[in-house]
Amino acid sequence: MLLCVSASHKTASFDLLERLSIHPTRIAPLIAAHDECVQGAVVVATCNRFEAYVDMDEPVTAAGAVGLEAAMTAIENATGVPAAEISASSEVISGSAVAEHLFSVASGLESVVVGEGEIAGQVRRALTEARTDGTTSPELERLFQRASEAQRDVKNATALGRAGRSLVRLSLDLAASRIPDWARLRVLLVGTGAYAAATLAALRDRGASDITVHSPSGRGEKFARKHGIGWADADAYPSAARMSDLIITCTTAEHHVLDAALLGGGSAGSGSAAGAPSCPVAHEGARRLVIDLGLPRNVDPDVAAVPNTDLLDLETIRVHAPLEELQATDAARALVQDAARRFVVLGERRTVAPAVVALRSHVFELLESEIDRARGKGDDGRTEQALRHLVGRLLHTPTTRAHELAEQGRADAYVEALETLFEIRVDIEADEARDHDDRADLAG
Repeated sequence: MLLCVSASHKTASFDLLERLSIHPTRIAPLIAAHDECVQGAVVVATCNRFEAYVDMDEPVTAAGAVGLEAAMTAIENATGVPAAEISASSEVISGSAVAEHLFSVASGLESVVVGEGEIAGQVRRALTEARTDGTTSPELERLFQRASEAQRDVKNATALGRAGRSLVRLSLDLAASRIPDWARLRVLLVGTGAYAAATLAALRDRGASDITVHSPSGRGEKFARKHGIGWADADAYPSAARMSDLIITCTTAEHHVLDAALLGGGSAGSGSAAGAPSCPVAHEGARRLVIDLGLPRNVDPDVAAVPNTDLLDLETIRVHAPLEELQATDAARALVQDAARRFVVLGERRTVAPAVVALRSHVFELLESEIDRARGKGDDGRTEQALRHLVGRLLHTPTTRAHELAEQGRADAYVEALETLFEIRVDIEADEARDHDDRADLAG
């Protein structure tokens, strides 16, 4: 049984999402260790959502309640956010609905900016992290791999990706009304991750060229050399910040990397950015704009009180997110729903597969016995051919019916019929457990 606890920009405040994102302890291993009936866990954490996907042992009584307890307890222990507060600002999705939800998330349909592309990579990285921690399960592997496939189908078959804009580009669109000439702008980029690269590309698309980067983790020089921009080390960072017209922060630091004291202290002309273009002060008379794309917040809110400084953060960006491109979104949701339906159907068919195999094995055992008997009587092969053809025809209908019942969630009815009519006993749960162990052995 699949379960998802989801807190997102639709259900929770950015303050809560920020608190959920601060956790030195990996949460998926805590969930997986909560109870032996937890088969696996994957956690997706982005600036707009925090989600725990849990695979539970289906036969366990009240599996959903146990899975929910495992997720809530682990999140509370790792983040310090009370379970009651998480519960009040999240939704719980279970069963077949989990696939459609994750496929929608991975495709950008649930993002602040519908169609944004960053989320697909974040979903893939969540699975990679779970693999590293050893907390995946065969069903979670299948779920997340199909989510990536669904995302690619949506991207290739609809205009959603072209219509949707990333948070980076949306934030720059919002800033554009205050910027008369991007080419004259002095820009400081704080951070060197994937968002930083996307931000740099978006800035250059708008004509910005005077760009300096600072990395709190010390990777600024490498990033600067790779992209051909200036860089500011720790000593030059305050001066570079005070001399900038536009500051964009996008780091994973769990503390503020910019505050009012840094912007207001000292002389704007003191120090210099290593390798940065020389410019004594920011453009006279212009207001400085600070864009905070980090979660947890990279910028202390007190920056908004610095004279001639405006602060644009994720919560403000969300308010200004554009309406969905209805036609592209409808087409994308149809693709996601179809992919989710196929995911569920395939899963149901896998549950009835051991029963189908058992029936075929039983029938073919009888067939071979009859063929051996015919050969013993001197058959020239025509009887064998006829028997094989007959068995093939006879097995077609019960095999087809097995898949139909599985898709209706009635695999148990097929198993019961085999036992009643042929005394064939099939333990689906044991087969699934052996399959899980076999895959684990191969993975190890």
